[in-house]
Amino acid sequence: MPTATGAPSGIRSLFSFPHPVNEYAARTVAAMVVTLSVVTIATGANWLLWVLAYGFLARVLAGPKLSPMGLLATRLIVPRVLKRTNLVAGPPKQFAQAVGLAFTTAALVLTFGFGLPTAGTAVLAVLAVFAGLEAFAGFCMGCFVFAYLMRWGLVPEGTCLRCANLSFVADPGA
Repeated sequence: MPTATGAPSGIRSLFSFPHPVNEYAARTVAAMVVTLSVVTIATGANWLLWVLAYGFLARVLAGPKLSPMGLLATRLIVPRVLKRTNLVAGPPKQFAQAVGLAFTTAALVLTFGFGLPTAGTAVLAVLAVFAGLEAFAGFCMGCFVFAYLMRWGLVPEGTCLRCANLSFVADPGA
């Protein structure tokens, strides 16, 4: 049931993605994804794919609330170190997290399900490149694709309206 402010409460609040999102928090998480991906590739510690997959799943379902990387970015690095805010629409960022989840799931299935660690590493390398574009150049490929999905009418109109209206705030701190 919504609270007096219209924000969801209880379990719905926990499992909601923030809108708008601080772009610097998203870029900080992307930098952590790049780092963990590179460490995984460089060391062959493929068990770290599980950590990446969990992080993406947590962020898709609940934004930063259940994600160690998300919490580190939104509660420590951005407010205390970067001290910068640029609010952007939440739905494209949630879509981008879902794409990251798809890539890490593919890497997990290739590596552990089919015994193809080289193929899993290749998928992870692609993920690292796109996360690097987000982290270091501010270009979100998932957001880019999401914009085309909106243009083609594949995204519900209500979501498009939310993206166009950054004053619709569900969680201003994220």
